[in-house]
Amino acid sequence: MPCGFSSIVTAQVVEVVRKGTLPDPSEVPVALRPAAAAAQRMVLREPRPAGFPLLFSSDMRLIEPAIAFLHEHAIQRACTTETLRTYAEILYDWFDSLEQSRVVWSDVDASDLIAYRDRMLKRPSAHTGRPFSPRTINLRVQGVLRFYVWAVRHAWLPSSPLIALSSGFPLIRHARRGRRHYWQPAERSLVVLRQFESLPRPLTSEQARELLAELQPPYDLMARWQLYTGLRVGELLQLGVKDVLDHGTKTPSSEATYRSINVVRKGRKPGYVIASMSLLEETAGYIAQYRAGWMKRAARTRGRSPRTELFVNRRGTAVRKNTYQQAIARAGEACGFKATSHLLRASFGCWLLARLEQLARQGAAINPLLIVKILMGHEHIATTDRYLRAVAIDIHTLSGVLDTLLAERQ
Repeated sequence: MPCGFSSIVTAQVVEVVRKGTLPDPSEVPVALRPAAAAAQRMVLREPRPAGFPLLFSSDMRLIEPAIAFLHEHAIQRACTTETLRTYAEILYDWFDSLEQSRVVWSDVDASDLIAYRDRMLKRPSAHTGRPFSPRTINLRVQGVLRFYVWAVRHAWLPSSPLIALSSGFPLIRHARRGRRHYWQPAERSLVVLRQFESLPRPLTSEQARELLAELQPPYDLMARWQLYTGLRVGELLQLGVKDVLDHGTKTPSSEATYRSINVVRKGRKPGYVIASMSLLEETAGYIAQYRAGWMKRAARTRGRSPRTELFVNRRGTAVRKNTYQQAIARAGEACGFKATSHLLRASFGCWLLARLEQLARQGAAINPLLIVKILMGHEHIATTDRYLRAVAIDIHTLSGVLDTLLAERQ
């Protein structure tokens, strides 16, 4: 068996085929119509949904252990679509790398996993063209280790040398006094890269205004929702028209200055955000003007039925995550700074925490960190703590201090 991964072969040899839907009997040849009708009457215990990823090797054989792993997480464990997509990407890249290097998946050891990790360190991503971040590399290595633990547990393999590595992989946050916070494995592992923690760098108010002015509908309103509520992109895209309007009315109620909006958080956890009246009024205007017009045109020209999603594009289809993120990136580039959808959410967290900290210093009986944790849907308070340390570095104050220092040196 060859040791390590080839650094020369780049052609992808593993194929991903998405599961389709059964055809209607009228759409198939007459001789096949009885079989098509019988297939539609079949009742499966655990049917895989349309779009389920099926991995094939270079000789077009199903990679059965990988499919079984994805099936368990998608059907039996009911993982989210994002989780399934992440696992599918990890397994696709792993098995593709194995086939390129002619390594049998059941014979791999630590040296193969280290070679896989090192290849990501040396090569940029084929998808983005950018170098892999340590976080992405660790995520893929972690996914491979989880797959092999699962394969041994479900008797796809009698044993694997990678099992010993998996026990030392979980990442635990270690803080040293006077040092930068960083992430490292609970036990030093051969396959894990050290991850340094990055602090959020929020937009300034002027940058936020420039970015919103550069965006076109519906992306400008979507960005406002992230800046004013801190929603993740996935949570934002799940909002429906009925979620932001009062009991099906065409405009939000004007009796209150804000409303609590129920949302489905990451991992299908229930949560809520607080939306201001001005944001809801702007959203109602978008629904009545832009969204209604786009949906009427889509129904007239394409025969599409009405959609329930709040944010749709000019073709009357739901806004896609990648399309929105690309719009944010282009708008930021046009404004002269880097912008991402997560930056909008981080800006909300930093702005809110700074204001709550100010109120607490003035005597308000509040816990600023806990409030931000709840409104941003963080599972652990340590995640929210990053925003507190980011708020402690006020760029405006620092710029004034630095100017003073430079003036004194002159």
